[in-house]
Amino acid sequence: MRILLAEDDQMLSKGIHLALSQNGYLVDQVKTGPDADNALTVTPYDLVILDLGLPDLDGLEVLTRLRQRGQPTPVVILTARDGVKDRITGLDLGANDYMTKPFHLDELEARIRALLRKGNWSNQTDIKYNGFAYDIVGRRLAVHGQPVDLSAREVAVLELLLQKVGKVVNKQQITEHLSNWESSISFNAIEIIVHRLRKKLEGSGINIRTIRGLGYILEPPATATGTATAPETAPETATVTPQPEQ
Repeated sequence: MRILLAEDDQMLSKGIHLALSQNGYLVDQVKTGPDADNALTVTPYDLVILDLGLPDLDGLEVLTRLRQRGQPTPVVILTARDGVKDRITGLDLGANDYMTKPFHLDELEARIRALLRKGNWSNQTDIKYNGFAYDIVGRRLAVHGQPVDLSAREVAVLELLLQKVGKVVNKQQITEHLSNWESSISFNAIEIIVHRLRKKLEGSGINIRTIRGLGYILEPPATATGTATAPETAPETATVTPQPEQ
């Protein structure tokens, strides 16, 4: 998941960036309103964390321009403005959530997970196909009840394919999903990631098929019993947190 963090407080921005990066998110950072607006114009983000007090262009104007372009990207507002009218204005202009400073990073991460779950997973908390079980909240995989260790990049590719199950995902889409301003990924690296992921999914009933010249398609088993289960049925053994790619 790729996130744009628009925050001019350097210490706060660094702390948020570190926390989100440790949990497998790709984060681009900007410090001014124009930089945020430009980034949102050219790059597809999964979510935006937006400070209202940005220099040169107010965060509310950045939000207004985003919605005027018809972009549905979820937005979490961060601000020291704690008045009810300020919150109402932000939400009415198209923000999805609103947090006042100071705040707890754990709560910010929980709100981010909730927005991404709603936008990308239709509020599902886990996905099951026969021997395959993926915990969306914890971003953990189990095959026949056994935890499977995935790298951060393998998690990102698996999630993208799951979100578009039955549809072709091309390499450019995967590249955009796995790259940020600090690092990019080649098509050859994508092929290696998909190869490793295929090996780890063996026996689960899930197949990643290569469509030559187009990309990849995730095919669930024909006898799948369903795509979502209630939270209480999530695999208890799947306790492995994604680790950075080596």
